[in-house]
Amino acid sequence: MESYATLIGLPVAPAPPCLSLYQVTHRGFPESRQDRIRFRHLVSRLEQSLLRGYRRAETRARLEPFRALESDDAFWIRQQDGLAVLGSSGHFQTFSLRGRVPELAIVADTFHVKPLLREFQSADRFQILSLTRSEIRLYEGNRDAIEEIEPAPGVPRTLTDALGTELTEAHLTVASYGGAGGAAMHHGHHSRKDEVEVDADRFFRVVDRSILERHSRPGRLPLLLVALPEHQARFRSLSRNRHLLEERVDADPGSLGLEALRQRAWQAIAPRYEARLDLLTDQFHQAAARQRASARPEAVARAAVERRVETLLIDAGQTLPGRVDPASGRLEPARLDDPHVDDVLDDLAELVLAADGDVLVVPSERMPAPGGCAAIFRF
Repeated sequence: MESYATLIGLPVAPAPPCLSLYQVTHRGFPESRQDRIRFRHLVSRLEQSLLRGYRRAETRARLEPFRALESDDAFWIRQQDGLAVLGSSGHFQTFSLRGRVPELAIVADTFHVKPLLREFQSADRFQILSLTRSEIRLYEGNRDAIEEIEPAPGVPRTLTDALGTELTEAHLTVASYGGAGGAAMHHGHHSRKDEVEVDADRFFRVVDRSILERHSRPGRLPLLLVALPEHQARFRSLSRNRHLLEERVDADPGSLGLEALRQRAWQAIAPRYEARLDLLTDQFHQAAARQRASARPEAVARAAVERRVETLLIDAGQTLPGRVDPASGRLEPARLDDPHVDDVLDDLAELVLAADGDVLVVPSERMPAPGGCAAIFRF
């Protein structure tokens, strides 16, 4: 299991203070006009928190990249549904998110990453391969939103990209009878239809191999195939990609807009996701009956410090202001505007990931118990 920093692409040990800002953004005008105003207000909240523990000059320096971002016109016209901005000494990073996030402005000794964990985790995340006989498109997303992604180098987008000069040509000989005005007689060793099918098979094999090597193995995300039924059957008979789901969307990819594609994809995948959460809920209750699970943050924190948490579910919609003592696991409640304080749930996720545990951020209604977290212990 990767650490949260590696998973998201952050410094492993950022120097405090660590500034984390999350907000809703909009893809289109005129709603997007309010995004920068909202951002400015959240930056002001970061400033107020910083001034509780740092001098004004250092506060001003820490906020410089945030202020510069506010003035970047090009940045604000290419936003999606949510925005995360993380900054610390020597590090400043933005994330354009496909789903809406709770608005937060937190200064702490570590970054607040729970919304990003949900964005990057594979629990409800998937890729879509949109396939025709001569072209592919790739998408990535989750229940909330998907977007088209550029195939990695080496992944062909079209039949010509894949086969190039090796495209099969019609092996026909033409003989004319009856002089210049006579009818042409065509004799073929293979019909053009046969050759089209040969090319399609070769294209599908190249696509399958390159998607497996360049996307599925590195990303380890489930792959949903969207194609006409005849292409579904042909591609699946050739595929060696174990990440290719049995679930499918039988449709002409060209007939589906982006939102229709997201709806059809999630409709196909949702039962698998819900079944996984049902299984984890059952495992939690069975383990709790044997004193090997808990939903009490104090008990979960102690187990996390002792590296005993195998699986941690955290509530996407809940925040527990405070910190976890990394030596004892003791919880230290505090105000969220304290410049050294983050969300206890965030700290728990970081501890569990660092100990090779599994962390899932799930909707409030799917938590197996109240309290913001639920952990299954290794022992």
